[in-house]
Amino acid sequence: MQRRRLKRLMIGAFATCAVLADAGAAAAQAAAANEQVAITTPPAGSAAWVQDHSLDRTLPDPATADAGTVAAFFASLTPAQQQQLVREYPLVVGNLDGAPLQLRYQANRIAIQNEIDRAQAESTDPKTDSARRAADAIRVDNTRPLLDPGRQVLAFDPRGRGLVAEVMGDLATAKRIAVVVPGSDSDLSHHDNGEHPLQFSAGMARAVRAEEQQLSPGTPTAVIAWTDYVSPVGLGPDAVTSRLAVAAAPRLLRTLDGLRQTTSPVAPPALICHSYGSVVCGEAAPKMRGETTDMIVLGSPGMNVDSAAGLGTGVHVWATSRNPADWIGNVPYVEVGGMGHGADPTSPDFGAEVVSSTGAVGHAGYFDPGTASLYNFAAIALGDYQDVKYQQPS
Repeated sequence: MQRRRLKRLMIGAFATCAVLADAGAAAAQAAAANEQVAITTPPAGSAAWVQDHSLDRTLPDPATADAGTVAAFFASLTPAQQQQLVREYPLVVGNLDGAPLQLRYQANRIAIQNEIDRAQAESTDPKTDSARRAADAIRVDNTRPLLDPGRQVLAFDPRGRGLVAEVMGDLATAKRIAVVVPGSDSDLSHHDNGEHPLQFSAGMARAVRAEEQQLSPGTPTAVIAWTDYVSPVGLGPDAVTSRLAVAAAPRLLRTLDGLRQTTSPVAPPALICHSYGSVVCGEAAPKMRGETTDMIVLGSPGMNVDSAAGLGTGVHVWATSRNPADWIGNVPYVEVGGMGHGADPTSPDFGAEVVSSTGAVGHAGYFDPGTASLYNFAAIALGDYQDVKYQQPS
């Protein structure tokens, strides 16, 4: 009883702080937010895939095969065999880390079209209830732009609110790669938006890549908008616990393992972790392997550790200075009974390198053109550490 009471108090404290900070629509959602179901199993078609012996060989199990095994398997196939798997199992191939990039893009275009066709049919089916028809009509509107010319979808899963990872640039030739890990309310319907692009992960990724091209026009770069985990909705219970971040971390690690097999940058991909996305990155950090990964956190509620040392030796943490209008600063930086996300990464005792965000305004303003934060994201992702703008002592 006492533990449940503490949980209610902590949730109330987080939501109240957000309201006091004028969090607007996000705060209004807090009371109505539902706990989300994390997606931790392979996509539809995986069961049939593992039982398919039409190629006279065992197909790698999407639930257990590592990216190296997947890469070796596809390298052993003829082009015709690869195309057969793409046609028959687009959701499996499109989400299989280690599979060739172009095959994944092709498979996901098929999977996206299949989802559009399904949702379109149900949205006009008089036998379907009106709420479901409306939801499917919205799904069509949110999904169709992913088929626009030039879009490169690295992962797509229509389950639940929808998951997607999209590539800006050419991953195959990129010498510098970055991955934007977004925060709460990220899903298929909140992946891209023409009216407010910099509040959504696709727009954030485009902004980082544009800044990289401005700073270093001759460097081949790619940035991934990684809307590929089930995030919290609003400021309800999921936002103040790490349950969804714990489920998301293995997905992020598998993505990075896949990139090791299918790309050849000069350094590991930099991670740009916004808001609850920094909790996901914090959960993944201790399991990072290989060369040190640059991990940039911004608008962070904490990373579930007391200091950067708790993240292990596989990451170099850069904490973006919190601008005064960012309401996240009013959230308690504590962890009590599984509620809260620990220490403030921008505090002097945390041990991160604190960099400037001059010009940024609000929780979603760090990717705005002309801000020191956007400049720093690009400079760090490019490895131009000597050009980073640091927070000046107050």
